[in-house]
Amino acid sequence: MKIFLTATAILLSHFFVLAQEAALPVQPGVSLSLAKYRKAAVHNIKYKVEFKVPELKNDPVDGSVSISFSLSDNAQPLQLDFKQPVSQVIKMEVNGHPAAVNLKHEHILIETPALKKGANEIKINFIAGNASLNRNDDYLYALFVPDHARSVFPCFDQPDLKAIFRLSLRVPAGWKVLANGILKDSLAEGFYKIYHFMPSDQLPTYLFSFTAGQYESVKKRIDGRDMEFLYRETDEKKIKLSLDSVFDLHSRAINFLENWTGIKYPFQKTGFVAIPDFQFGGMEHPGEVQYKASSLFLDDAATKEQLISRVNLISHETAHMWFGDMVTMRWFNDVWMKEVFANFMADKVTEKLMGEETFNLKFVQDHYPAAYAVDRTAGANPIRQQLDNLRDAGSMYGNIIYHKTPIMMRQLEQLMGADNFQAGVREYLKKYAYGNASWPEMVACLGHHTRADLDAWNNVWVNETGRPVINAEVQYASDKISSFSVSQHAEKGTNRIWPQLFELALVYADHQEVVPVNLNTQVINLKNAVGKAKPLYIIYNSNGLGYGLFPVNKDLRPDQLFALKSPVQRAAIYINAYENMLNGTGYTPTGLLELFEKGLCLEKEETNLRMLTGYVATLYWEFITPASRNACAEILEQLLWTAMEQQPAANNKKVLFNAYQNIYQSKSAAKRIYEVWEDQLPPDGVKLTEEDYTGMALVIALRSDTLTQVLKQQEGRIKNADRKKRLEFLMPALSPDVSERDAFFNTLKERKNRAKESWVLSALGYLHHPLRQSTALKYVPESLNLLEEVQATGDIFFPQSFINATLGSYQSAEVAGMVNAYIKAHPDLDPKLMNKLLQGADHVMRAQSIVW
Repeated sequence: MKIFLTATAILLSHFFVLAQEAALPVQPGVSLSLAKYRKAAVHNIKYKVEFKVPELKNDPVDGSVSISFSLSDNAQPLQLDFKQPVSQVIKMEVNGHPAAVNLKHEHILIETPALKKGANEIKINFIAGNASLNRNDDYLYALFVPDHARSVFPCFDQPDLKAIFRLSLRVPAGWKVLANGILKDSLAEGFYKIYHFMPSDQLPTYLFSFTAGQYESVKKRIDGRDMEFLYRETDEKKIKLSLDSVFDLHSRAINFLENWTGIKYPFQKTGFVAIPDFQFGGMEHPGEVQYKASSLFLDDAATKEQLISRVNLISHETAHMWFGDMVTMRWFNDVWMKEVFANFMADKVTEKLMGEETFNLKFVQDHYPAAYAVDRTAGANPIRQQLDNLRDAGSMYGNIIYHKTPIMMRQLEQLMGADNFQAGVREYLKKYAYGNASWPEMVACLGHHTRADLDAWNNVWVNETGRPVINAEVQYASDKISSFSVSQHAEKGTNRIWPQLFELALVYADHQEVVPVNLNTQVINLKNAVGKAKPLYIIYNSNGLGYGLFPVNKDLRPDQLFALKSPVQRAAIYINAYENMLNGTGYTPTGLLELFEKGLCLEKEETNLRMLTGYVATLYWEFITPASRNACAEILEQLLWTAMEQQPAANNKKVLFNAYQNIYQSKSAAKRIYEVWEDQLPPDGVKLTEEDYTGMALVIALRSDTLTQVLKQQEGRIKNADRKKRLEFLMPALSPDVSERDAFFNTLKERKNRAKESWVLSALGYLHHPLRQSTALKYVPESLNLLEEVQATGDIFFPQSFINATLGSYQSAEVAGMVNAYIKAHPDLDPKLMNKLLQGADHVMRAQSIVW
């Protein structure tokens, strides 16, 4: 008996040790281990949330939340997320009893004696965190993606704990409101008004949202569906030309997606709001989609690019209702899943609404340059990444998940066949509707509809970084192709195979012959090309769908290039020539600039011309020496002005006029631009808006120490209060006084002065412009030292954009040295932030070897 008791004691001791080891640590953020535990233990969550918004922006927002849930495990304290000081928790009750507040490392700990298995309820009165409420003088909007809900109110802030939200808002009388749920009722309370909303659909915390403020409201019923739109735009022309289009595009996108997915619109209401200087293009909160106002409100001077972008943006956010909102990723390492399908489906809607040629061209222009801008760098990241803590979820975002993934998905659709691919996606949506799923679960659904080896395909496209270099070897006999092989190897790193399909075009004097390529091995022989007549030249990747560096045909004469009938072929050639230039192959920067200059008059497709002028500006400012730049400045100015006069289309003229403003340096050009701005008389055929004249005033101030009064004059011309505030913010960054610019830069070191992130990025662009770099060099190391704080406090795209705005226009060895010194001094820098730094520094690093 004594021996038995001793053994039992040992076993019990061992059990308690294991239990203690299994206890979840309390640490900042939401760790993966905490998320898994809560997903297993916490169920049936319902929030009743109230916010009392005062009239004055700096007064606190009082809040209360009641969280009811079912608990299957109360063996250890329950961690409730709240990223605020304990002083902002006013009182708490747990299951009807007052409870002491134990807030540790961004979590309120609910002790086990207060909890019970089964139904529980926690009530908390608190002061809401301000940052993610985006408070302005007369409006606010809640933006909680990816993990910011916990910075505003106590909650379970993880994507796989979906809940029903019942919201109440008390706001100043006269404000209008919009939220996820349908408005139930409202009542006056003195100078305030209280709005009660019906319970929402099942949502993760990052999709819970609302806005309130001095908005205009328009409601319409289209195709049997009620819609509501809030906005602050004051330009009557824009309002008249845009309102119907915004409603119509939402309706058409919903109709397309219902048909393609086989699932009706999955949420109770359709509502959207246009927000001035919104951080992103849009955010897909069901019932309250938030958009950047300037992306929705266009006038009769809108370019084709702006019109297509609006279609694509609305389609993207609408697609999220199915991809991301109805079926949500389990964890934010798979955030790319919702973005890839939103972009992929938005492209399909664009194809439906604007035609196949527009779709194919936009796909090439939008996705390939942006994906290459990351995948070519030393900081390239794979599509699917590891994420150990939700506080780092913002670092998941970037061009790879937004732009490489649609390329990957289109290749997958070609591999499987469009019908099989659609069937696999429909299976996935129906199986996981209103729940959560991961990428392997998506692959499993797709795998039911194909015999292709999706695991091997997935490994290289999704789990690894980089792109292939494509080579070709062609031999001729008697003016006919005797052999034609195409091969691939990794641009960097270990060798691997990117299975992909694309086309080659054999170009003859009077026609082209297309050769399909299925590059699924290291080397393939194109037997279907053998015996064909020797072409004048070959266009590699002629349909633009291939991913990687393709051979550059320098024998292709400018008159041949710009005479190609297909705008997609021309775009693919422009992109490939530029990427090879960056790699030190093909053209030199000067040679490529000369080639692209010849296209300024000859390229008639507007969006291609926009891309071409963008490349011209980049080559001009970043990849030729200052001496060469000064020598060719007036020649390039004249070329742009002449091209503008010769181009017949009004939008093409505007593209070229904008390019002229971008690069001009001469006194004669400065006089010409100033006169256009002062008299508000644009060149013949060019339509300019208030925003265009504001941009012109900014570039005039940038180039002159004596004409900065134009900013004050332009401020007086602006009628919209939100746009006026933006210009006021930017003025110190354009000051002719270096000390004033220095003082402005120093203000950006405080988080509160970085609240309007789009304004900050514009200001940084002017501070670091090549014409101001001699006085801005000292900002570079100071900006690098801010990176960790910027990552911790900024919204999801801001850290990368901050780096790009700081480093993006430099070519000097001095700045490259500053970056290298910072990297050497910070060996323990967060790897994802290090990658973003390497991505942003790519141009300045490449400039050291290709600028001469």
